[in-house]
Amino acid sequence: MHTAEKKKYTEADYQLLEEGAPFQLINGELIMSPSPTPYHQILSKRIFKVIDTFLEKNNLEGTFLYAPLDIYFDEENIFQPDLLYIAGKPESELIEGRISVVPDLVVEILSPSTAYYDLRQKKDFYERFGVKEYLIIDPIRKDAELYFLENEEFILKQKGPQNGTISLNTLPGLQIDLQKLFS
Repeated sequence: MHTAEKKKYTEADYQLLEEGAPFQLINGELIMSPSPTPYHQILSKRIFKVIDTFLEKNNLEGTFLYAPLDIYFDEENIFQPDLLYIAGKPESELIEGRISVVPDLVVEILSPSTAYYDLRQKKDFYERFGVKEYLIIDPIRKDAELYFLENEEFILKQKGPQNGTISLNTLPGLQIDLQKLFS
């Protein structure tokens, strides 16, 4: 019996999609996900406010952005993380085109339709490409996991329950109060 091979998609295929289409390109597969839930967006907004306020208060140069926004890793991998921070790169350098710089920090907020990709495939990819810090927020369990890249491998640095805090290594001095985040 002959099995048909599944088509691998590339960046060229991805670029043919309508702007704002709810797809990511993961290992050559077009992965579609529904729009986030209101709670997901509330969490994203809260995290964004905390980090953005910290960056402004401390006059730190860099670019901090939120989804939807494509990050190009290679021909078969273009992701849309919920939040990302690129240290030392002013926004003016990233206005044109797409982001093809590896972020220092990526934040993913889990949802049922994307959790597998965020916890497995994308996590492995972020590790391989050198994302320094990966923060995973789980709105159902109301906890967070913070991974930091050491010797080209993600190490779980913190696991914060709902009443704990998470301290980001890429932004020393910043703490995310999980109780406030999930309230």
